[in-house]
Amino acid sequence: MDKNTVKILLATTLIAVSAGYATAQERGGDRMSFEELDVDGSGEITAEDLTALRDNRFAELDTNGDGSISQEEFVAGAQARSEERATRMFERLDRDGDGSLSRDVIENQRRGGGGERMISRFDEDNSGGISAEEFEEARSMMQERRKGGDRGHGKRRN
Repeated sequence: MDKNTVKILLATTLIAVSAGYATAQERGGDRMSFEELDVDGSGEITAEDLTALRDNRFAELDTNGDGSISQEEFVAGAQARSEERATRMFERLDRDGDGSLSRDVIENQRRGGGGERMISRFDEDNSGGISAEEFEEARSMMQERRKGGDRGHGKRRN
């Protein structure tokens, strides 16, 4: 296999996994249901079912049906998924259903509101701001947590 073919296969595998995760997230869970994985409805999840799932996801991206995914198809698929996620996020935030979001809603969508939480978390010397040293320490801590899968949402170390 040449390098481009390998790159395309890797990219489509990543897309398939991401699409599966995004689909599961849409349903409010982290996992696909048994029924979704049992593509042929046989009552068992088989290697053929999993192959069918990958084939279906590939076909969704291969919009012109030529058996390969062009950069344009790849980008279009990513943009469509991004648009779907953004639409769902907007709908969750638009609690009153008026079709618009106030500044307060946007600024307070995360736990703890705006930047005040970040400052209080990382202002080690209680100066009311974050120094360059505190910033670098916070950045290092977040990188360590991301490596461990915590995504930086845990408690600050002292």
